[in-house]
Amino acid sequence: MHTPETLPTRADDAALLVSRLADALRARGWRLATAESCTGGLIAAHCTDLAGSSDWFERGYVSYSNAAKNELLGVPAPLIAHHGAVSEPVACAMALGALAHARVDLAVGVTGVAGPGGGSADKPVGTVWLAWSWLGAGGTPQVAAQQVQLPGDRAAVRSATVALALRGLLELATAPQPGELALHALSLPAPR
Repeated sequence: MHTPETLPTRADDAALLVSRLADALRARGWRLATAESCTGGLIAAHCTDLAGSSDWFERGYVSYSNAAKNELLGVPAPLIAHHGAVSEPVACAMALGALAHARVDLAVGVTGVAGPGGGSADKPVGTVWLAWSWLGAGGTPQVAAQQVQLPGDRAAVRSATVALALRGLLELATAPQPGELALHALSLPAPR
């Protein structure tokens, strides 16, 4: 888990991450899609703040409601009902849905409880699941996810989530073999 000290949360930090991500995606000829719930499109907004982002940014899905997750990304309603919207299976399904629907090489999905309300004993405010998906060997979709517990108010949780999502995308886009070095560096579980 990341501590607040390791999270770039200022706007200029996110801009630097996006600039580096853009260079890496252009170098590989990859395109990116985002699937966002708790960040409400902030990851896509940071990406498209950079001039020339149409070279590598395909699209962003804001799937705030459960219905939107199902309709836009193909997240099965029973999966949401069984695990809850803020869960590893749903974050993974969001990332994989963005990868498949947008026909891109790399995608991220985020879902969480930004607050100030909406938390529970099991999923308190600041609980966020992030998932990254990419095309592995032979074009097989891969996915890895990470849960974080982020401190602060709504703005801080959302800002830190954007930074983590961008860092994970950058790690995958710059890894010699996507998913190997990157997942180790992020302390993420192995892809499935």
